[in-house]
Amino acid sequence: MTQEAIDDLSQKQRDRLAYVEFRLWFLGDICRRDLMERFGIAPAVATRDFTAYRDLAPQNINFDGRRKVYVPSERFAPVFEHEPERVLSAISRGFGDGDDRKGGSYLPCELPVRLNRPSLEELAVVTRAIHQKQVLRVKYHSLKRGAADREVIPHALVDSGLRWHTRVFDRKSNEFRDLVISRIEAATPVHDAEVQSHEMESADEEWNRQLDLVLMVHPGVDRPEIVQRDFGMRRGELHLTVRAAVAGYMLQQWNVDCSPDRRLDPMIHRLSLKDIESLKDCKSAAIAPGFSNPVAPG
Repeated sequence: MTQEAIDDLSQKQRDRLAYVEFRLWFLGDICRRDLMERFGIAPAVATRDFTAYRDLAPQNINFDGRRKVYVPSERFAPVFEHEPERVLSAISRGFGDGDDRKGGSYLPCELPVRLNRPSLEELAVVTRAIHQKQVLRVKYHSLKRGAADREVIPHALVDSGLRWHTRVFDRKSNEFRDLVISRIEAATPVHDAEVQSHEMESADEEWNRQLDLVLMVHPGVDRPEIVQRDFGMRRGELHLTVRAAVAGYMLQQWNVDCSPDRRLDPMIHRLSLKDIESLKDCKSAAIAPGFSNPVAPG
């Protein structure tokens, strides 16, 4: 019944009630002013939202008359979905704040510095091309070949954990590959060029192929139960399904030992890949630790 009631809400009110629950659960209080300032709503609307949340989950919310704030009850049980990644992002960066100028986090947080920051001008051209399925003419700076003009058809963005790439069909090499966005210069749409069927996302076999990977604690780790806890493992294993095109990035980011004999240092590589054969014919595996010599994209 609760899910049906949530589905009947407008999207705007659903967002506001999810925010009420977020504040109750992770900060321990919320007042009418918090809701008004976050969403720019009138006092009467905020009051109705608290009433609506109480109707939705009466066991979750109490009013602290002394502090004049709403607090979670001892029987609190969330009715909205809250993914850990989104919760931590909301706490550290703001709850769905579209205005970056607001800045600030709800709690003291220190985030890693991102050294790779693509040009917004170039990024905008790339993302428009993805959305509108356009051909782009770009100057791309490769570590191996230097600067060269290319015609590419981008169809997705990829976060490697260290930098942003775009997945493209490259007409110069006649294959799908990843381009580092910060290495793209002078991106321009080619308006009179048509995208051919073999250049579309649907033709990108590595992108569309899913790999079932099983990670386990590196056999050289002294206290495997701690690593199992870190990664929420069940029966000592972590099962993942990832695109073949990005599997290498994931394995590299988490320092997963992909060597056949698990020879890498367990102090650095706390995880290992259970079955090396699961990376068979996976091009991105070239950068997986221990699988082969690391190769930088482009």
